[in-house]
Amino acid sequence: MTDSKDSTGKTGGSPFNRTAQHDAKRSAILSQAARLFNGRGSRSTTLLDIAQSLGLTKTSLYYYVKTKEELIYQCYVAALDHLNAGLDAIESKQSSGLDRVTAVLHAHFIDWREAQLGHRNHTAALLEIASLGDVHRADVEQRYTAMFLRIRQYIRDGIAEGSIRDCESTATTLGLIGSMQWSFNWLRTVPIEQIDDIARAACDLVTNGLSSGEQAYRFRDFSFPKLAAENPQGFNREEQNRLKQEAFHKTGTWFFNKKGFAGTSLDEIAETLHVTKGAFYYHIKSKEDLLYSCYQRSLAISETLRRDADNLNRGIERLDYVCRGTFTIQNSDDGPMIRYNTITALPIERRKKILALTDKGNDEFGGFMRDGITDGSVRSINVEVAQQLISGAINASMDLPTWRNIEDVNQASIDFYDCLFSGLKPR
Repeated sequence: MTDSKDSTGKTGGSPFNRTAQHDAKRSAILSQAARLFNGRGSRSTTLLDIAQSLGLTKTSLYYYVKTKEELIYQCYVAALDHLNAGLDAIESKQSSGLDRVTAVLHAHFIDWREAQLGHRNHTAALLEIASLGDVHRADVEQRYTAMFLRIRQYIRDGIAEGSIRDCESTATTLGLIGSMQWSFNWLRTVPIEQIDDIARAACDLVTNGLSSGEQAYRFRDFSFPKLAAENPQGFNREEQNRLKQEAFHKTGTWFFNKKGFAGTSLDEIAETLHVTKGAFYYHIKSKEDLLYSCYQRSLAISETLRRDADNLNRGIERLDYVCRGTFTIQNSDDGPMIRYNTITALPIERRKKILALTDKGNDEFGGFMRDGITDGSVRSINVEVAQQLISGAINASMDLPTWRNIEDVNQASIDFYDCLFSGLKPR
């Protein structure tokens, strides 16, 4: 049987075009799955949930996808295909590197708004790539890398032509993408009618930075706290237990960051620490408990940095201290700190507690910006948007060693935050 043609001679518009019908249904499934995965997390979303939300039976859904991992994989491929199609459109309309970079950022927010309004499909936040099986993960990582390198080339082209000031392109690209990906955490609470203003504020921050000075911001030379304690002497059992818990949390955080929640094994963590399973499970009752504790530990470190920053004079110096202090600790013996890519693996009540504490910390971060606006060290910016973009960059900073060598941690931290503090536009 051949497809029927419509009055224009095309086959896509015919109600008898089975391929078009199949593709439309598959697209609807991926959109709905992405929406549920972004909100609930894949761990809390079943194939039955997705089927019922679409008015399908689970058997009908199996016609399009056999397993949840396959569905997550297809959602990620669809998201990256959409991103690359967007880059195609941007390249056809914008010529300068700076205009292309800001167009990528602006389109990200407008795409989110259009999905909420039902004008386009939802796309999945790329949170659980590490949890995919080897074949799926390799394919998604290859697609992601191609997208990353494409945006990085916009920055390099902009530097060469003069629309973007000299900066470290790999670190800058990672910070930009991290700022965008963080939006799944906070845009759900923002009224739709504010998205245009948010998109403009985000582009302004990336273009012009935080610093109010005519020259690029000069990062301070800070000494950051050393959190690791020396081994306890004698029979201080309480301190010994604390250090054991600290070792569990640091090793657990490394595995969660590297392999995701689903890919992390408590037995493997115990083996890495050279402890018996019995000794490990005496301290850690479940993988969920360990993940929750890892978030609490990272939040406590962030709180320590913010309290220390209160002693600095200018608002922008406080921002500098917290941003680069987080980066330094992440890449020291006190690290790692948790990546928020695993946040949806927590049950909703625990997730709400972590996000509430995170939002509280972000608000304090915003307070540093307001202090900076008052003392003249920070430009007049949209603080609410800026604090979220920087929070996303802080989260992404933990991935920089994946993209480039870090020989000098201090210089690497400056390279990473340079764009947000001084902007891309030449000063």
